Amino acid sequence: MDIYRILNFLDNVRRNNNRQWFQANKDEYLAVRADFENAVGELINNISKFDSTVSHITVKDATYRFNRDTRFSEDKSPYKRHFGAYIAAHGKKKLHGGYYVHLEPGNCMLACGSYFLPTNILTSCRNEIIANIDNWLSAVSNKTFTDLFVADGNGDSSGRGFGLERLKTVPKGFSRDYKYIEYLRMKDYCCWHNVPDDFFAGNTWIENAVEIFKAAKPMMDFVNSVIDDYE
Repeated sequence: MDIYRILNFLDNVRRNNNRQWFQANKDEYLAVRADFENAVGELINNISKFDSTVSHITVKDATYRFNRDTRFSEDKSPYKRHFGAYIAAHGKKKLHGGYYVHLEPGNCMLACGSYFLPTNILTSCRNEIIANIDNWLSAVSNKTFTDLFVADGNGDSSGRGFGLERLKTVPKGFSRDYKYIEYLRMKDYCCWHNVPDDFFAGNTWIENAVEIFKAAKPMMDFVNSVIDDYE
């Protein structure tokens, strides 16, 4: 994958986000899009080696339209400023968690898990954590996971995180005295790790991405075991 060509195109889109420019540069879009999709296909094949549940996923299943949905947005620019792929066993529109890759100049990222979970599923996840706290801690408090996805606590996230949103208070029906209350206050179970643009250069990026995804899989499997009762 020619990451620099892709990111250069995306940066040009950022600076020229209009249909006239895009139509004049559509051949370049088709070229970089094809390069990205080929890379996504390779990534799916490699993830399937440790997670066979995604082996049936196609590139089309995992990738998104480049046109933005501007119906409910104040920003009416017609095109996205990034390429993204979400490799999830039940498809990208389901709650079942998966693996996400995001290419954007200066904001490249790998992520894993589930977000925007409805309240009833969140409540079930919280109860499952309490009932199986040892398994949960094994998944989210080991050194590999925390080094990749947990901020250092000194105000510097270092481009990583676990949980996009948290309740300011204790969720209704749960004790504020619970020892691991921070996990019950989470409103999603998604973890992410920002990477430099050149992470995707060379021939080893897929191998490196797979190692990051592997570290997040036990957490995702734990949450998916709850989500799957509802899907």
